[in-house]
Amino acid sequence: MTETQVTPPARGIDVRGPRFGATVTTVVLVVVLATGSGWLLAAQALVFAIGAGAGLRRAPYGLLFAHLVRPRLGPPTAFEDEAPPRFAQGVGLVFAVVGAVGYLAGVSALGIAATALALAAAFLNAAFGYCLGCEMYLVLARLRRRPV
Repeated sequence: MTETQVTPPARGIDVRGPRFGATVTTVVLVVVLATGSGWLLAAQALVFAIGAGAGLRRAPYGLLFAHLVRPRLGPPTAFEDEAPPRFAQGVGLVFAVVGAVGYLAGVSALGIAATALALAAAFLNAAFGYCLGCEMYLVLARLRRRPV
């Protein structure tokens, strides 16, 4: 029996990668909430910025997945378009920046609220594979294609 190769689309990514990244993000955001560290949240904002700007393959968690995790897994069986998860990284970036500014400016309530919202989204993706930012992307894409 021969193994069939699944060829990714031109902008396709292994669907397991963003879920791994969401798992790491969930842990980081729990630590931020536990410690109130604006600097750690700023570092997570940088991770989001790289993912949104340069793509998930070049983001720190994407590199960890590609080099440490994916080689230990079987070959990917499904791919997804990179655009929705990149958009989700941008949404995470906004919440992380707002939260980091809140923590670092001494407005802890803002830091906690923004971090908690980002944590909820990351946890949904990590635990259930449901990406809120991706769903936002798809809704916005449908609205743009709507006739005026």
